[in-house]
Order: sequence, then structure tokens, then C-alpha cells
Amino acid sequence: MKRFVVMVLLLSGANGALASDAIDYSDPDTWLCRPDHPNACAVDLDATVVEANGSVSKIPYVADTDAEVDCFYVYPTVSNDPTGNSDMQAGPEEMRVIQAQFARFGAACRTFAPLYRQVTLTALRAGFSGQSMDVDRALGYGDVQAAWDYYLANDNDGRGVVLIGHSQGSGVLTRLIAQEIDGKPVQSRIVSALLIGTSGVVNPPGQDVGGTFQHMPLCRAADQTQCIVTFASFRSTVPPPERSLFGRIREDGGVPGCNNPASLAGGSAVMDAYLASGGENIASGSDARQWVTPAVQIGTPFVNPTGLVSAECVNRGGFAYLEVTVNGDPDDPRADDIAGDVVIEGQVSAGWGLHLIDMHLAMGDMVNLVRTQGAAYRAQ
Repeated sequence: MKRFVVMVLLLSGANGALASDAIDYSDPDTWLCRPDHPNACAVDLDATVVEANGSVSKIPYVADTDAEVDCFYVYPTVSNDPTGNSDMQAGPEEMRVIQAQFARFGAACRTFAPLYRQVTLTALRAGFSGQSMDVDRALGYGDVQAAWDYYLANDNDGRGVVLIGHSQGSGVLTRLIAQEIDGKPVQSRIVSALLIGTSGVVNPPGQDVGGTFQHMPLCRAADQTQCIVTFASFRSTVPPPERSLFGRIREDGGVPGCNNPASLAGGSAVMDAYLASGGENIASGSDARQWVTPAVQIGTPFVNPTGLVSAECVNRGGFAYLEVTVNGDPDDPRADDIAGDVVIEGQVSAGWGLHLIDMHLAMGDMVNLVRTQGAAYRAQ
């Protein structure tokens, strides 16, 4: 199996003063997606269902042009710019991650995704190799806060909004919620927050609130609002190692949040996964693979392999995480495994888990959840 070496940065958003050279988010070119400037969201989002018996069928993507709630997304570390912080010019990597992680939410909400001067993959790699690089970790947070403020003042118009982030994006949104939303009047506009690929939402043992956030608990029902969905995923066959980057229960007993979008109340559930069909057209963590034997041409960017993946939140061995089981069957014609491991110098880096495909694993479940929570919000 061909794998691509990809590293995704985990940042909680460092403290510091906001940059003086603030971005003007009234300029539509400072957004990757917004309803009047779809840009990166105006891409092919069709999927191919692959059944265990080898049959395939196409699912055309259908946007909800009358969506009554909004989604505000902050993307993970993807920039390949040569500097410590990215510029405000969208490269192919920013465009790809929107297609991979966010654009499909347009089936349930209006989509907003600001560009921001994030800490780059270049800086991450430099840090891993012991090199120094100038990085302003407050810069990206300041941009996202400015974009959020602009959205609230000019686009929200009292609508409910879902906050969505992954990895560095989740870290930035965690800080934004803690400082600007949690317990404040604007919380009433929050449908939910999907903070994926992070262990930054921590609560006391046995509690769903009272740690990172004081007023926004973990979601435990699909019709619950003003709540948090969060997890970091690992294969059931490769649990978090001692030096894992995610899921570690803290020395003070604080437990990283985990709630499965497919089963918020707990327990194992089959995931409605939308995985990359192959190549790098969706995300550089995907691989070109044969989904069915004999080979069948897959003409969509996503594959929806029904019943292949199930998951459950577990608290085990000093870690709390989403345990992912691949239900491959060597006797059927469908592929028995999925891509998504972080591979460094040819070796799977177990401490990252399935970080590259956190969003893909639960994409269908999260879109459905946004639709259900949005309806509950409107009913309130």
C-alpha cells in the first residue's frame, strides 16, 4: 500500500497580542468559502457507495441551498509555505483540505471558511528536526477571531452556527470558544462545535463539562445544542502508545473528551465514512487503492464503504480516544483495510493514530448531526 508522509500540527493557540496588520475580512478573497464566494467549496463532492459484495453505486452530492444554519470552519495544518506562518494566498493544499474536510457540510448548512496565517507544515518539520524557525502562534488565532467577528457582524443575522475544526483548527476554535463564547451571550447562537483531531477539550473524570469549558458540555444526544463533539481516532489494532500525541489522561485526572458522532450516548456504532477514493485529489494522506476485486473504476472523489468501519469511545490504559475497527472480510471482494496512518520514514507513527482521516471516518455522521442539531436549534 502506498502511503504519503504527512504531518499535521497540534496547536492550542498560543497566548499573545493580536497582530497589528489585521486582515480585512470584508474582502471575499480572504475566504476559502462563503455563500457569495464559494471558491474552494465549489468542487466535485460526489461519492461512490462500495458494498461488501463488491457492488458500487454513485451518490450525487446535493447542497442545501435553503440551509437555515451556518457552518464556520478552521482548517488544520496544511500550508507548505516556506515561512513559519502562512501567507493569505490559498495554495492547492488549502483548496484540497476544504474538499476533503468541509465542503460536504454544505448539504446541511451555509459554509464559511476563512483563510488565516497558520503555523505551517514547514515550521512543524523544522521543529521535528531540531531546527529553529520564526513562528508567531498568536497570528493565526488573531486572524480567526477577526474573521469570526466579521461573520457575526455582517453574515450571521441571528442564525445558528456550527463551529468546525480539525487539529490546529480545533485548537484555534477551542481558544475562541473559551475566550469569546463560553458563558457569553453569543453562546445562544451556537448550534454545536465539532472540535475533531484534538485532545484539547478536557473535563474532570465522569463529567461532560467543567474543565476546558464551563458552560458547553459534550453532546450526548443528536437534538442537544450548545454542546461539543470531539475525538481523536486510533485503530483498534494500534492503540495509543506511551508517547502518544493524543488522548492522554492528564496527571490531575483531566480526561480528554470523546463522543462518537454516530453514537453520542456511547457504545459502538457503524460509521458513515467518506474516504478518499484514491490519489491526492482529496488529501495528501490518501493512497491510490483498489476498492473492489476485480477492479472497478471509481469516478468520484469519495468512497462510502458501507459497514466497513465501526468505532467506540474508550477509556483505557491511561488514554481516552475513539477506537476504530475495520471490519474487513477476506472472503468478500471489497478491500479489507483503509488508509490513514501517518507514515514517517517508511514507518507507521502510532502516536498520531488515524489523525489524517479523523474527519473522513465520521463525515456522513457529522453532516447528519449538523442537520439534526440545526433542526433542534430552530425548534427552540
